[in-house]
Amino acid sequence: MKRSTDDIGEKLQAKKPVFLTKAEREQLALKRRQDEFEEQKRRSEQLLLQSNPNSSTSKPPPSSDDASRNHRSSRDYDRDRDRDRDRDRRDRDRDRDRDRERERERERERERERDSERRNRDRERDEEHKAREKARLEKLAEREREKELDAIKEQYLGSKKPKKRVIKPSEKFRFSFDWENTEDTSRDMNVLYQNPHEARLLFGRGFRAGMDRREQKKLAAKNEKELRDEIRKKDGIEERPEEAAAQRLKEEAADMYDTFDMRVDRHWSEKKLEEMTERDWRIFREDFNISYKGSRIPRPMRSWVESKLSNELLKAVERAGYKTPSPIQMAAIPLGLQQRDVIGVAETGSGKTAAFVLPMLTYITRLPPISEENEAEGPYAVVMAPTRELAQQIEEETVKFAHYLGIKVVSIVGGQSIEEQGFKIRQGCEVVIATPGRLIDCLERRYAVLNQCNYVVLDEADRMIDMGFEPQVVGVLDAMPSSNFKPENEDEELDEKRIYRTTYMFSATMPPAVERLARKYLRNPVVVTIGTAGKATDLITQHVIMVKESEKMPRLQKLLDELVDKTAIVFVNTKKTADHVSKTLEKSGYRVTTLHGGKSQEQREISLEGFRTKRFNVLVATDVAGRGIDIPDVAYVINYDMPTNIEMYTHRIGRTGRAGKTGIASTFLTLHDTDVFYDLKQMLTQSNSPVPPELARHEASKFKPGSIPDRPPRRNDTVFAH
Repeated sequence: MKRSTDDIGEKLQAKKPVFLTKAEREQLALKRRQDEFEEQKRRSEQLLLQSNPNSSTSKPPPSSDDASRNHRSSRDYDRDRDRDRDRDRRDRDRDRDRDRERERERERERERERDSERRNRDRERDEEHKAREKARLEKLAEREREKELDAIKEQYLGSKKPKKRVIKPSEKFRFSFDWENTEDTSRDMNVLYQNPHEARLLFGRGFRAGMDRREQKKLAAKNEKELRDEIRKKDGIEERPEEAAAQRLKEEAADMYDTFDMRVDRHWSEKKLEEMTERDWRIFREDFNISYKGSRIPRPMRSWVESKLSNELLKAVERAGYKTPSPIQMAAIPLGLQQRDVIGVAETGSGKTAAFVLPMLTYITRLPPISEENEAEGPYAVVMAPTRELAQQIEEETVKFAHYLGIKVVSIVGGQSIEEQGFKIRQGCEVVIATPGRLIDCLERRYAVLNQCNYVVLDEADRMIDMGFEPQVVGVLDAMPSSNFKPENEDEELDEKRIYRTTYMFSATMPPAVERLARKYLRNPVVVTIGTAGKATDLITQHVIMVKESEKMPRLQKLLDELVDKTAIVFVNTKKTADHVSKTLEKSGYRVTTLHGGKSQEQREISLEGFRTKRFNVLVATDVAGRGIDIPDVAYVINYDMPTNIEMYTHRIGRTGRAGKTGIASTFLTLHDTDVFYDLKQMLTQSNSPVPPELARHEASKFKPGSIPDRPPRRNDTVFAH
């Protein structure tokens, strides 16, 4: 310690200013403190001695030398203390200056970094601007090159300029005399047109329009008698007794009512079958919207009891819970029982299956049962349907009605083993229900023959043709025996003992391909139309919603939230969309299943069964489920994608509102669906459903695609190009 303080002292005595470390400064301060303490102690001792001069321990008074030494040491001490204080102040100032310098250096460093960042940013911005400018220049150069190439092509090859369509004055100012439903404003403007006036009963003398048919007949008989008497008198001929008797009968008849008198008559529903008049039958057909086209048409049946079906079939009908027949059943079953060829054009969901199954089973009961002798000749009847699901549904219905008859039914559809199906047919069966593709495969591979099949049903014929099954359908029809066609002359009587080929064809629409098929294979068919061909039933409430593509999913979820415990089918156009919609809804917590052509047969059956049993309440499907499939109590049909044609729209919405129940069909319409705008607007107008204003105003909804509008073109219209 002593050594270090001496070193410090030596440093201080040096002439040049010396920088001391912090440790050295601390040692120096400690030394000064110690010296001060010793000096203070010494002074106090001196003061004590001065105050007690007589004490024995006191020393002798200091001499003048001592006093001068003390004075000098005190002065040295003050000088040292001032010097130390100055040095400390200098040290503090130096430290402060150094800290300030360091801070300034740091600030300068930060400023340099900021400048560097700013320069980098400016450099990047310049590079980006240069890149954009370069791309723009390249694009301009490309465009110039294209223009140059086009100019060269035009010079050497010539150009195809779109010709302007010259509108003739006769077309431009043509007046259209045809009226569309949409142009009839009277219904909207005048309430009277919605409730047409009927002549009141009990008007005048108690008869319609005040006319009494009996009085008219009396007057007519009197006039006739007077005229005959006048002629006889002129010719001088006597009245013969038989003429007098006939005249008396006429006068008596004039005094009585007959069935054609205009009295207040009972409704047809209150009359017995034998009391029905021609007028009653006409009213009956109008009530159920039944219309026929053909010759020698039998009366429709009014109830199951009047249907002339066997007791076993009536019992099966009652067991199935069919209380009253639907219009298509009323019209088609009596025709089927007479072995007439029938084309049924009916609304979807109108009970077409029973309309052909019951006459078919009646026909089979008249034939010998299938046994070992004739089982190799094949079935008695074939039913063809476009999809597997529809074929299996028809099979279920047929088995239900054949419950008491012991008739064996086999279903042949794709997705299952063809060998097993061939084995079932070879074991013997009366009815085969099949899809055309699989049935023609069985026939070509000789798993099945149709040597004794004289009853064929084509269900959803238009759909089969649409799906490209026409060659297969023709192949199956040609594989049946052709010797038992009915005679082409419709006046020729049919031999009741002989079995003729009977062909039933059912369809919701009648396109040309179906009519061509009918002309070739049906003999003098009766066309039964229920309602309007290609029209949905009035029990369906139709809503069309104009949306953007991005708004579809939220709208769909909003509609599905209103389901509660009901079921809904969501129709889409592609398998990919079906899977996407299904996954999205599943993530949102809905009970969803999917049905489309990409699924195996087993998966499709599981999906349908789960939907029927309400394990799933939402079925996302493509057009595979659009036709014929009957799922009871479907409350909603939602067209997530609008189909490409109005026929498919009709079939889709026909999945609801079945068997007399009401249903709701909602359709999401986008501006990509303009091809069906016209047909959809017509259909909504005819069914008195609301037409969204965007659809009503759209140009595509005002005329059929491909046709020329009757109005002259407006100034801002585009020029038609060839």
